[in-house]
Amino acid sequence: MYEFDWSSIPGALPFLWTGMKVTLEITATAIVFGIVWGTLLAAMRLSPFRVLSWCSAAYVNLFRSIPLLMVLLWFFLIVPQVLEHVFGLAPGSDVRMTSAMAGFALFEAAYYSEIIRAGIQSVPKGQVAAAYALGIGYGQAMWLVVLPQAFRNMVPLLLTQAIILFQDTSLVYVSALADFFGAAYKVGDRDGRIVELLLFAGAVYFVICYSASLLVKYFRRKVSA
Repeated sequence: MYEFDWSSIPGALPFLWTGMKVTLEITATAIVFGIVWGTLLAAMRLSPFRVLSWCSAAYVNLFRSIPLLMVLLWFFLIVPQVLEHVFGLAPGSDVRMTSAMAGFALFEAAYYSEIIRAGIQSVPKGQVAAAYALGIGYGQAMWLVVLPQAFRNMVPLLLTQAIILFQDTSLVYVSALADFFGAAYKVGDRDGRIVELLLFAGAVYFVICYSASLLVKYFRRKVSA
């Protein structure tokens, strides 16, 4: 019968915290960039200009049709070569963090775009018509009238997607980047206590994600009130 030994965890906490900071940094970057780029994609998708709408739809459908793991592998293999060529970085430079951030941000933007597009479409069209009647153009109407109301309706969905993103960051192990999950695995492998470290990592993910889900429920009640 397997005997659990949790003695490796206290001494590994500083290393695990360093991994958690990597996870949080990737998550925060992907959320900020994903929402900004996703908003632009949503506005393009709803634009009366067919070229913009088609380009946005092509981008969203492309990233939503490809597994995230494959996207991360692409960026892990391609981004270093691009940075070396454009910025003259020395061959073999460690750009795993940059590659992971770029991959997650561009991938999440496709999902945020659909959430934001649904939020924009939830705003009554009469308000947009009223903005046009006042002489406000499409861009200003979207920025000043539609988006403030749309984001209020979208907060629960945006937070839910952020939780999913936080969970998905564990996939950066494909680039050997020491995020929280990767750090836990390395410590477990070093000390021969993989089961204990992975259970501990799972418990940490559960506490963080469950707490965030309670926050989502709070905002959902507040929005519907």
